[in-house]
Amino acid sequence: MIRLIAIVATAALAVLPASAQTYPDKTVHIIVPFTAGSATDVVARAVAQVMSKNLGQPVVVENKTGAGGTIGAAQVAKSAPDGYTLMANSSAHTVNPSIYPNLTYDTARDLPPITLLAVQPNIMVASPAKGWKTAADFVKTAKEQPGKLTYASAGVGSGTHMNAEKFKLSAGIDAVHVPYRGTPEALSDTMNGRTDVFFGPVIAVLPMIRDGRVVALGNGSPRRSSVLPDLATTEEQGFKDSGYNFWSGLFAPAGTPPALIARLNAEVRKALDSPEVKERLGALGADASPTTPEEFARIVAFELKDNAELVKKAGIKVQ
Repeated sequence: MIRLIAIVATAALAVLPASAQTYPDKTVHIIVPFTAGSATDVVARAVAQVMSKNLGQPVVVENKTGAGGTIGAAQVAKSAPDGYTLMANSSAHTVNPSIYPNLTYDTARDLPPITLLAVQPNIMVASPAKGWKTAADFVKTAKEQPGKLTYASAGVGSGTHMNAEKFKLSAGIDAVHVPYRGTPEALSDTMNGRTDVFFGPVIAVLPMIRDGRVVALGNGSPRRSSVLPDLATTEEQGFKDSGYNFWSGLFAPAGTPPALIARLNAEVRKALDSPEVKERLGALGADASPTTPEEFARIVAFELKDNAELVKKAGIKVQ
């Protein structure tokens, strides 16, 4: 009996690398907990398309929206740890524990990181009808009309929201937050002037900036964008510590074998390094930024603490 148990245990361990080598043999699902057309959705679809070709199996992106991305995240956290259900999420993933105290999953424990996918700036935009040309113009009006101006977001705790909160704290202004279901809705109402400004992902706002449908007032990132090199950052415009790092990354359910995590990391890196993805993301101002699972885990751990402090300082209400 002892020998039999030893044989079974050895066989079970041997299956892990073998399963990673033969993976996948059916459709892989990547859950994006935001609306179609959002920045994370665009990045995930670009990567999934190339992964499908490389793996010889469909890699399908599905949008499971609601509650700041926590509904989709909860679904993935409860999925089988076999590599067939993954999650592409944004930096909002590290904000949610500070906003939703009753989450059904543990952000750090239940969704181990696979790799960072891409980083991109949020661009502060407004309708041309507002007459503003810079972030300082908006601040001047906001100080003249305290509590009257509005700023849109893709939802409470989203990267677009947190970027605006950092800017608001730095500028010392009083403005009203208007959360939307996602980036497309927030951008549409900002373009039409129903909300005053929006810190939108460059992937989403770039076409509208080029068409003149919105005006870029400032770059919400700590550094300038390759596709908008002449646009000053909000920090360069004098608003200290207003820069926000907006990223998209890939996660798996807890219990996914390390060998399979490594395989997925390698496949995503291959996709991000492909000419198709580089060209697609580069044209939209997003930088492919693959990491090791360990590097990404350190980023997540740091931001969980950093965003908890920001939520407290900004007085963001717990949901």
